[in-house]
Amino acid sequence: MGFFSKYNEIEKNLLETYSKFFDDMGLPDAEKMTQDFLDKAIEDSKKGGRYNLKNVGDTLLEKEKSSGQANSNFESKRKEGVRDEDIKWWFNLNDIERMMMLKVDEFHRLALFIKEKEDGKTDDEADATVRKHHPIYGDLNDETHGSGDNRPLPLELKDRINIYIEKQGVNNPNFKNQIDSFQTLNALIRKEIRAGNI
Repeated sequence: MGFFSKYNEIEKNLLETYSKFFDDMGLPDAEKMTQDFLDKAIEDSKKGGRYNLKNVGDTLLEKEKSSGQANSNFESKRKEGVRDEDIKWWFNLNDIERMMMLKVDEFHRLALFIKEKEDGKTDDEADATVRKHHPIYGDLNDETHGSGDNRPLPLELKDRINIYIEKQGVNNPNFKNQIDSFQTLNALIRKEIRAGNI
C-alpha cells in the first residue's frame, strides 16, 4: 500500500495528481515532495479544525442569507468582483485541496524568484518579476509589495483568474504586451475584472 494507505480518496487523488505534475516538471523525488506537502496540509487542516468539513461555502452563504446581514469578510471581496459562485467554489473545495493549490502557487513563485536571483537580480527585482508573472492572492489590505490595484487578490477569484490566463495563452504576444503595460499581473487582472472580462 505504501503512501496511499494513510490517505482518504481525495488525498490519494491529490497525491497522484501533484506527484505527476511535479514529475512532469522533471523534479526528483516528486512523490516524496508531494507527500510532504500533503502531510503538512493535513496537519494544518486538522489543527485549524477544518479537516473534512464539507460544503463550507454553501453553509457560509446560507448563514449570511438567513441572518440578513452581509458577511463582513465577503463584503470587501465582493467589491473586488467576487460573486457568490466564487465563494461557493473556493469554500466548497476540501480544505486539503485548497491548501495544496496554495502550496503549488507558492512553489512556482519561489522557483521563479530563485531563478531571477541566480540570474543576478536583487531581491526587489526578483520579487517584481514574480509579481509581474504570477497572480498574488491573500489579504486585500496587505500593501507590503504594492498598493491600489497591485494588492493581493481574493482567493475566491482563483478559478476565474486561472481560466482567464489559460484563455489568453501564456505565450500569446498580445497578452505579454498587456502584462508589460502594468506594474503587476494583479493590476491587469483587476482592470479585466472591472471590464467584465474575468
